[in-house]
Amino acid sequence: MTRNPLLRCVSRLWPRVWCLFLSMCVLSGSEDSINAPRQGAELLKTDILAVFAHPDDETGMAATLAYYARSQHAVVATVYCTRGEGGGNMVGLQAGAALGALREAELRDCLNTLGVRYCYFLDQLDWAYTESVAATLAKWGKETTLEKLVRWVRALRPEIIVTMNPAPNPGQHGHHQAAGVLATEAFAAAADGQRFPLQLSKEGLSVWQARKLYFNGGSTGTVASIRVNDPIGTEATPAEIAARALVNHRSQAFGNFANASWLQHPQRFTLVKSFVRVPAAETNLLEGLPVQSVTALIPLAAAPVVPPVQLEFVPRPALTAYRQWAIAQGIQHVTAAFRADRPVVAGEANEVRVRLIHSDKEKRPGQLSLQLPPGWRVNPLSLSVAVPPGIAHEAVFHVLPPAGLRGDIDALAIARMGAETLSASATFHLLPKARVPRLPARPPLDGTDRGWENVAPIGIAETNLVQGKVSSPADSSAQFRLAHRDRILFVDVQVRDDIVVTNIAPNDIKGHWRSDSIELCLDPVGGAEHTMGCFKLGIFPFDTSGMVRGARDADANQGLVEETAPHTRLVSRRTPDGYRIQAAIPFDEIRVARGVKRLGFNLIIYDGDKQPAALGENINKSRLAWAPRPGVMGRPEDWGRIDLE
Repeated sequence: MTRNPLLRCVSRLWPRVWCLFLSMCVLSGSEDSINAPRQGAELLKTDILAVFAHPDDETGMAATLAYYARSQHAVVATVYCTRGEGGGNMVGLQAGAALGALREAELRDCLNTLGVRYCYFLDQLDWAYTESVAATLAKWGKETTLEKLVRWVRALRPEIIVTMNPAPNPGQHGHHQAAGVLATEAFAAAADGQRFPLQLSKEGLSVWQARKLYFNGGSTGTVASIRVNDPIGTEATPAEIAARALVNHRSQAFGNFANASWLQHPQRFTLVKSFVRVPAAETNLLEGLPVQSVTALIPLAAAPVVPPVQLEFVPRPALTAYRQWAIAQGIQHVTAAFRADRPVVAGEANEVRVRLIHSDKEKRPGQLSLQLPPGWRVNPLSLSVAVPPGIAHEAVFHVLPPAGLRGDIDALAIARMGAETLSASATFHLLPKARVPRLPARPPLDGTDRGWENVAPIGIAETNLVQGKVSSPADSSAQFRLAHRDRILFVDVQVRDDIVVTNIAPNDIKGHWRSDSIELCLDPVGGAEHTMGCFKLGIFPFDTSGMVRGARDADANQGLVEETAPHTRLVSRRTPDGYRIQAAIPFDEIRVARGVKRLGFNLIIYDGDKQPAALGENINKSRLAWAPRPGVMGRPEDWGRIDLE
């Protein structure tokens, strides 16, 4: 039988066709393998992990994150300790958990614009403004929070970690400090198999050592400076992208950030730890990365030379704790620029301690003295000491600044040890004080001077700035009087304000800093490190219905005054040049124990002149205080002192 010629041709070609088909399958499989999407642990592999406390904390490095995510195609992830549920709300009435949900939505829109790929939360509570990292970590539970953060470091395996500066600078939120502390400790803990081992044995994670750690900002040591005003291809600059992104934080009044020119400045980062060598002045946070493995930390500063004799002022407790923590973390170089900072009350003797230590084998005799401005008194003028070897000796001086003196002054301690002379400097921050007379009868709180005739007023000048600008005494200033009777503190505050704004609704009594208001700050122990034992009351002179309203804020009992301090009474009246608020606060609600004569006190005046102002809008323009300093509302150590007669 004759075979079909076409079939004979196909039969001869079939082996070749089959081989070609198999080859194409192999090549296609190889290409699919090359272009296969990342999966499993590789899907989460991150270049930059940024650790913050609240949504919107990325502001200070937003342009840098946009640069790496959009220009360098780096994988960027963020972790937030809280959802910001303790903050203000300029766009609605949401508070607490509901506000946290809103702020998370705003944050994710912001991060999407920046190009940040992953965002996670440690689910800790944003509970109040404080300047105390100790109070923050006690509230959160430090070890539990650290474990959560270590989990994300091990899961994401970042090349570098960037975070907030944990230094206790005036004005630095304690939650921000805590984020920096946790990120620093997680940098080492994530690489330690002895820390949180169940993550390794039960969750399938592995230890991971990030290669570099940075704090946001910096002026000393190894500092990276990142340019953010060069266009990304045909797109906008990283600064412009950041400006568009940050506008999403509208609940925090970021709606006008689109025109923020300061975002165009280079953003700076302090290199804190590194396993790779970098130039002294970095321009790339990912310099030298990636590397397959790391062995030992690269020294970032020369080993400190410990002099045979050391002299220093004993600083405030927060700074002492920070220095001790930095030594334990092996990053004492970040504390090099810090100096002792002590609050001292003007017009009275203050105890000041000076610490002296030496490494000689025998006791060393010497003379200690303080060098202060003219008009200051010191007792004793000098001290003879005999310092045992290796044991810190603390000498006590009593320093009396002139009454009424304000501001900061430089103090110098001098030690003469034989032929050797040493010196140490400190900042003395001067605090006001006032006496609180006992009245023969309770004042009526009727918005007049009745009952206050013999109580001298105390002024708060327009120059007593905490924040913002004040053009004149008529723009913002105040005077107040304090008195007590029957274990009740009476307060009379007369505020000069040429434009009194009323934009807070009766169902929105919180966040007093958003509008014209005052804040009464009372510390029952006088000089506490944080506000958890304090009484802090923000008072709106008028809500939109014309009623005086108040709410406690940033203490351990926050909320409407009628719920948290039900026996406190408030009165408010319009005056020709502003408004007048009077209050009666029982000592029991302040938690003043019987027999206590000295309290910490501050009065803060908030002014916003915008008219018309939207309902609930944050119009705060300036803050004045009897005892002014950045962040003073969260640091009772820097409040003034009052004495009950």
